[in-house]
Amino acid sequence: MAEECNHDCSSCGTTCGDDTRKQDLHEKPHELSNIRHVVAVVSGKGGVGKSLVTGLMSVAMARKGCHVGIMDADITGPSIPKMFGVDEEIRGNQNGAYPVSTAGGIDIVSMNLLLDNNTDPVVWRGPIISGVVKQFWHDFIWNDIDYMFIDMPPGTGDVPLTVMQSIQLDGIIIVTSPQELVSMIVEKAVKMAAAMHVPILGIVENMSYFECPDCGGKHEIFGHSHLEEIAQQYGLDILGRIPMQPKLAADCDAGQIEATENIYLQDAAEKLLKIDD
Repeated sequence: MAEECNHDCSSCGTTCGDDTRKQDLHEKPHELSNIRHVVAVVSGKGGVGKSLVTGLMSVAMARKGCHVGIMDADITGPSIPKMFGVDEEIRGNQNGAYPVSTAGGIDIVSMNLLLDNNTDPVVWRGPIISGVVKQFWHDFIWNDIDYMFIDMPPGTGDVPLTVMQSIQLDGIIIVTSPQELVSMIVEKAVKMAAAMHVPILGIVENMSYFECPDCGGKHEIFGHSHLEEIAQQYGLDILGRIPMQPKLAADCDAGQIEATENIYLQDAAEKLLKIDD
C-alpha cells in the first residue's frame, strides 16, 4: 500500500503530478567538449539583427584573445556561415562531428554547413528543429571554447525554449531596434528569461542610426531611440548601439565580418570578460 503523502517533496523518493521540486533539464555537451561560457543572442521578434550582433560579439571576443564558438540555432534561416565566408562541409569521425573554423579561428556549426546546397530550404516541424539544436550541443566536439554564442531564431518558441532548458547559459543578450513597439518586444524576451531563470547580460540596439559614408553624419532613420528608457524600465545594461553603415553591411555580404572595423560592442566584450569575476 502506498504511503500517505506528507507534502514534503524534498524528502520524497518518488515523483507525482504534485512534485514541486525543480527539475534540472540541462544536458551535458559532448564528453570531449570543453566550453567555459555560453551566451545566447535573442529577440522577441525577427529582423532586428541577432545574427549581426552574434557575429560582431564573436569577432570582438576573438580580438580579446578568446577562442570563440558560434552555434547557429536559427535552423530554417541560417546566415552565420555567409557572414564569415565559410562554406566548408562539416566533417567528423567515430568520436563525433567537428565545427568548421573561420579564417580568424572562430568555430561554427550551422545547418547551412550540412546542406548539399546552401539555398535548400529546411522544411521541418518544431520538434525536429529543436532536436537538431540539441545535436549541435552534444554531438559536436567543441574544443577549448572560451565563449560560445548561440544565434537564436526570433520569438519565444520551440528553439529558444529548448536552448534555455537544455543548455546552461551564462546569460542572454537582447537585441532591439529604435522603433516605439520595441518596448513590448523587449518585455517578451525579459519575461521569458525570468520564467526560465536565465540572467540578462544587457541589451544591444541595432540600426540605431544611419552613418553617412560621405560626411560622417548620423541620421535617425527609425526615429529617436528609446533605448535609455527601455533599459531603465527593465533594469538592463546598455551594451552598445550599432548603426546602419554601408561598409559594415558590405563586409557581411562579402563574408568579411572578421575584417570589419568593430567599435560598437567593446563595452559588451569587456562585460563578458568579467563573467568570472
